[in-house]
Amino acid sequence: MSVLTLRLAGPLQSWGASARFTRRTTESAPTKSGVVGMLAAAAGIERGDDRRLAPLAALKFGVRIDQPGTRVRDFHTAHHGVTGKSMPLSERFYLADAVFVAALEGDRTLLAELHTALRTPVYAPFLGRRSCPPALPVELGLHDEGGLMDVLREMPWQASAWYRRPYRGRDEIELTVLREADEGEQHAADVLRDQPLSFAAEHRRHALRTQLSDSVRIPNPSARHLPRHDPFDALDEESA
Repeated sequence: MSVLTLRLAGPLQSWGASARFTRRTTESAPTKSGVVGMLAAAAGIERGDDRRLAPLAALKFGVRIDQPGTRVRDFHTAHHGVTGKSMPLSERFYLADAVFVAALEGDRTLLAELHTALRTPVYAPFLGRRSCPPALPVELGLHDEGGLMDVLREMPWQASAWYRRPYRGRDEIELTVLREADEGEQHAADVLRDQPLSFAAEHRRHALRTQLSDSVRIPNPSARHLPRHDPFDALDEESA
């Protein structure tokens, strides 16, 4: 088994696991449906091609939260493409300034094809919605050693420099990982309806997927140790 890693970073992201009428929410981290959809688009898989989608959906998925971002709300207006009439005002939520490392584990041949597709995508990638382009190249690498958690434990911290600044005094950083539960790991698991079955416009379908919250500790590349300063040292020197 191999692991494909992706860097999901941009001014805005939106990863909805459900949408009801005029309220479009976002999860706090990328969904499997959204990431698989991005890979399928890069590979040129059409929306109704469920046969080619199935191997992508079978990949084991996990995401590391390197920079959680801030949830923001927007009011969206639109007009009907044919009649020109105003559509209902909708409320849409986004994650601003977030950075994630997504990982997919599975067959090396398939992952190598997806890795190549991300470098020369048929359809441009976006972070959940078409209005959310990535700020940096999405592909990070293809790894042939270790499983999904091993790779996420080895990947360098991808957070922005301004976000890392307050953590300069720490040698290591603990990051949250949301991963698919293995067989027999149903305890304390969340359930999301983001396991893609079909992206066809006329019958888009998703199944339930169990997800566990885990954590990894990684080296802090911005760690700096300032000289210790004790103001009482001056008093000790005078008394001496």
